[in-house]
Amino acid sequence: MPDFTYDGKVYYNPVEFAIDRIGGTWKMPILWRLKDKVYRYSELKRAIPHISDKMLTTHLRELERDGFVHRTAYAVVPPKTEYRITERGELAIPIVATLRNFGLQLMEMEGVDVSYYHPDKP
Repeated sequence: MPDFTYDGKVYYNPVEFAIDRIGGTWKMPILWRLKDKVYRYSELKRAIPHISDKMLTTHLRELERDGFVHRTAYAVVPPKTEYRITERGELAIPIVATLRNFGLQLMEMEGVDVSYYHPDKP
């Protein structure tokens, strides 16, 4: 398979390209939550335990840049910003669901208690 360059970075396969867009610790949980409703920044922060403000801001900007999330800022006091998933982001949801289910299966095989996780939590 030939390598290719996109936005100044060399990729060796399509999986690497996709993972560069939605991979990591936080992007999939962000997309997972946005699949069902529009969130304000503070709501996302509360909905995703352990994420820092810096990481949430960074990943939201990257997801917006890559077309997975749409950001709407309202000129009100205090400032209001909403995030919603785009059509491109919705294309990623079945992939996230598959990875989530695979992760749960691996956890069960290793004896990890998965009772905390239900269909709506990534």
